[in-house]
Amino acid sequence: MSASKTDVLKNKLTALAVVFTAAPMLFFLVFSANRHLSERQKIESMNQAFTASATYFLGLAVFVNAYYVSKRAEAEQRNAIASEKSNQLNVSNAQLAQERLVADRFMTAITQLGHDSVATRTGAIYALEGVANECSKSYWTIMEILTAFVRENAPINYQLEDESHESLRVRTDIQAALNVIARRDAQKDRENCKLDLRNTDIRRADLRKANLQHLDLRGSYLCHADLRGADLALADLDNCNFVGSILFEANLHKANLRAANLQAANLNRAWICGANLQAANLERASLRGANLSGANLYKANLQFANLKIANLSRAKLFLANLQGAKLGKANLHNTGLIGANLYGANLNGANLKEANLNAAKLQSCEAYFANFTAASLQETDLCGANLMGSNFQRAILHETNLCGANLMGVDLSGTNVNNVRWDGANLSGAKNLEFEPHQLKVAVAE
Repeated sequence: MSASKTDVLKNKLTALAVVFTAAPMLFFLVFSANRHLSERQKIESMNQAFTASATYFLGLAVFVNAYYVSKRAEAEQRNAIASEKSNQLNVSNAQLAQERLVADRFMTAITQLGHDSVATRTGAIYALEGVANECSKSYWTIMEILTAFVRENAPINYQLEDESHESLRVRTDIQAALNVIARRDAQKDRENCKLDLRNTDIRRADLRKANLQHLDLRGSYLCHADLRGADLALADLDNCNFVGSILFEANLHKANLRAANLQAANLNRAWICGANLQAANLERASLRGANLSGANLYKANLQFANLKIANLSRAKLFLANLQGAKLGKANLHNTGLIGANLYGANLNGANLKEANLNAAKLQSCEAYFANFTAASLQETDLCGANLMGSNFQRAILHETNLCGANLMGVDLSGTNVNNVRWDGANLSGAKNLEFEPHQLKVAVAE
């Protein structure tokens, strides 16, 4: 009940009190004026007076009760307002105390980051993680502090570029900072901002299942790091060094790996869809079962890489070096391989349907039972290639070099074989030869 309503009720009760106070006087006057009445009339008058008196006292009782009820309501209202103000004050004081406590912990941890003891620095890092979890306002600031700590304390040591330093391990406090960064909630990251870990030396770091989305790691050394199951989606890894790193089942979706060194890295079953690997070095890397759909591998070095059963559909491998690469049963559907070097590569059972192999070099490659349906092989060099049982239906072999190639049992139905060089090719059991005999030059056939 509000104060204004209480005042109105008090005014009404005061008016009633006046009425009830004046009523007995009126009853007395009426009774005095009836002295000359008969006995019966007096009795009736007395009854009326008693009835009026009873009504008066009943009203008086109601008035008294209402008065005390209003007083009690007014007191309760005052108590409620006081209690509410007290609660608000307590909450405000608690929040201020908590904020002061968090601020004290934050400042203490920041001070301890520069301590000489590794244990003290490590404790400070985990204290900062606690503050970040409790105070959302400080979250991004703490993440930036930790990345700055890593940059400051783990710069690239170019004197240790030789990968023979197998005993080298990432420092304990640096690993702790990386652990906190790896456990962060990426949804709290500041919009259009990336945590900066550029040019840091964190080789052999343990980053298993780490959340490294959107991180800026350009020029960093992660040689022999353990990144199994790590999330590097949309990360900037330009010119990074991943030599010998384990990226098994890592997520590199749309990551920037331009000019990155992934030599001998383990990328088995990694998700690399839409990633930029332009001019990247993947020599002897293992990408078995990896998904590189739509990836940009322009001028990438994939010499002797293992790409068995990998998905390279719609990938761009223009001028890429795939010499000696293992591509058995790989999916190269609609893949761009213009000018690519596949000398001595293994393409057994690979799917090259609608692939563009114009001017590609496939000398001495093995492609048993490969699918070249509707593929474009204009000016492609397949000299000495083993193409036994492969499917070339509707393929374009314009000015293709098939000298000395093994074409036993191949299917050439609907194939364009204009100006193809067949010198020394083995066409035993070839199906659907749709060209004139004079087009063959010293071809070997049964």
